[in-house]
Parts: sequence; C-alpha cells; structure tokens
Amino acid sequence: MKPIRSRHCVTLTLDDATLDRIDEIVPPGTNRYEPNAAFPPRSLTEPARRRPLSERAAA
Repeated sequence: MKPIRSRHCVTLTLDDATLDRIDEIVPPGTNRYEPNAAFPPRSLTEPARRRPLSERAAA
C-alpha cells in the first residue's frame, strides 16, 4: 500500500497561554483513553455472568 499523502500542509502553533489553559483542564500526564468506557464488557458488569467465588480455582 502506498502511503496517503495530503495536498494540504497545515502548521498549527499554540501560544503559551493556550497551552497553559489546556494544562489547567487536563493536567500533563493524564491519560483519558478508556477503550471500554462506552461499552463495558458484560462479563464484568453482569453478576449472573460471573462465577461464584466457591467455583473459582483460585478461591
């Protein structure tokens, strides 16, 4: 596959005030990526799908 090349070259530069405001809203190092936030696995959210503690090998 050939890489997709854009015909438009855009450079965006943010000033210090904008970067500081972003840091106030989301502190540096914060990870907001939660892949299962929208659709949590049913195996974790429905107790009926979980094995009772007495039936688990590690219990």
